[in-house]
Amino acid sequence: MTAVRAVSFDLDGTLFDHHGSARSAAVEFLGSLGVVASESTLARWFDAEEEHFERWRSGEISFSQQRRERLRSVLPPLGIDVPAGDADVDKLFGRYLQAYESSWQAFPDALPLLQSLRTASHRVGLLTNGTETQQLAKLRHTGLLDEFDVVCTSERIGFSKPDARAFVALASELGVEPAACLFVGDDPAKDADGARAAGMQALLVDDHRQRGLPIGELVASVIAASVGAR
Repeated sequence: MTAVRAVSFDLDGTLFDHHGSARSAAVEFLGSLGVVASESTLARWFDAEEEHFERWRSGEISFSQQRRERLRSVLPPLGIDVPAGDADVDKLFGRYLQAYESSWQAFPDALPLLQSLRTASHRVGLLTNGTETQQLAKLRHTGLLDEFDVVCTSERIGFSKPDARAFVALASELGVEPAACLFVGDDPAKDADGARAAGMQALLVDDHRQRGLPIGELVASVIAASVGAR
């Protein structure tokens, strides 16, 4: 095992509480339309988000289109008419987006972990499947942006997780070999499998943060093991 020189992260579900922020926003948005956001309704909301975001990630539709398709998938079965014109759908989605952005928050242990890694002279990176504008805005809003040496969005680098080329690009920008980089994420396929395919070490964490050990302790244990294995 190569000693870890750089630690990199996924954003949504790992450092940033996307699920909590999106759930709060969906409850507010659906409530404004007269819909009680039951657990089954919220499950359909997140299923649509996943389905159409993946369609954007694969290049099938645009980022704006995936937002429109989410509303077109979820609202009609709830008895809510969706406007026919794209501009009006975008305006409607903007009401959800405003609530989502107002709910943005990092996990409480995210900033202390990043700061501790920098104090220990590790290079710190981020690789996220998202747009440059929105993901950087999340980092600024939560105070995390300045803690990264490198931020790679799939939109900027041209590859998205789990494509190994995305992880190789990240390592290159960090100035380390992939084997010397630990990647931390919440998705078994996109994060863990993708990182390992590129030759990185990988740490999988629970996306809702329901785990026995804090993320900082998990990261520290992997780093310590890599140093001891030299």
